[in-house]
Amino acid sequence: PPGWILPPLLLLLPPALGSAVPCSPQPDATRFVCTEPTLSAFPTGLPPSTVAISVEFTALATLPPTALAGLPRLQELHLSSNRLAALPGALLRPVPTLRVLDLTDNLLDELPAGIFTGTSLLQHLVLRGNRLRVLQPAWFRHLAQLEWLDLAANALTEVPPMAFHPLRSLQSLDLSHNELATLAPGMLDGLKALERLNLEGNRLGTLLPATFVPVPSLRLLFLQDNKLQALPDGIFLPLRHLHVLDLARNQLRALELPPRSPGPALDLDISGNPWACECQLLALLRRVSPQLVTARDTLCASPPRYRAREVATVTWAGDTDC
Repeated sequence: PPGWILPPLLLLLPPALGSAVPCSPQPDATRFVCTEPTLSAFPTGLPPSTVAISVEFTALATLPPTALAGLPRLQELHLSSNRLAALPGALLRPVPTLRVLDLTDNLLDELPAGIFTGTSLLQHLVLRGNRLRVLQPAWFRHLAQLEWLDLAANALTEVPPMAFHPLRSLQSLDLSHNELATLAPGMLDGLKALERLNLEGNRLGTLLPATFVPVPSLRLLFLQDNKLQALPDGIFLPLRHLHVLDLARNQLRALELPPRSPGPALDLDISGNPWACECQLLALLRRVSPQLVTARDTLCASPPRYRAREVATVTWAGDTDC
């Protein structure tokens, strides 16, 4: 009968797609990459030769404390765009050679206090796009070689004073798109090597006069999309190497600028503010001669005779009586 023929034919069909284990490690490989959306458990059996792991865009929600055991050469760990809500405190102990850790776009609302105790060689730490509300100074105590720290797009309302003090090698700090309304005194203490600071998209209404004294090497400063209404006199005077300053879309009427330095003109974005085009502002712009970015959106709000005119045009006009 025909039914007798069917069972042998089934033996010729390929195995079901779901039966294969996604992202199986290869022996003696140095890099492991897995972007399988259905992956829910961290791969096991990675060879000791592994120097870089990328497990991203998966369903991974937890990591066992021993996930990285037996990987003494690991230097890069990329775990972005997963579903991690917590990390075990002992996770990084087996990988003292780790240089790069990327945890972008997970669900982390806190980290164990001592999680970075054994990773003193770490250079890049990315925690962007999580749910962190509080920074623990203990995280940074052993990270003297850290050069890049990205804490953007979390829910931080404050940064404890001196939290970053151990980070003497830090060159880039991103705190953009958090909920910072003020910067604590001493928040930037210890960051003498810092060159790039991003505070965009917070709720900053004011800054302390000495905010930037600890960071004399700063070259790029982003303060756009905050609620700044005024800048303290001389706040940017310590920043003699500043090349880029973004103050766009705040509520500023008067301006402060760093001293003019040799070399290229300062790239300055002050668009989207209600500028008072009085002699003080116009004289400052003439003296420093910055390169105004988006000049068409940089308009005077007062006095009435200059309302809606471009600040750059008024600055160099001959009818200002200044």
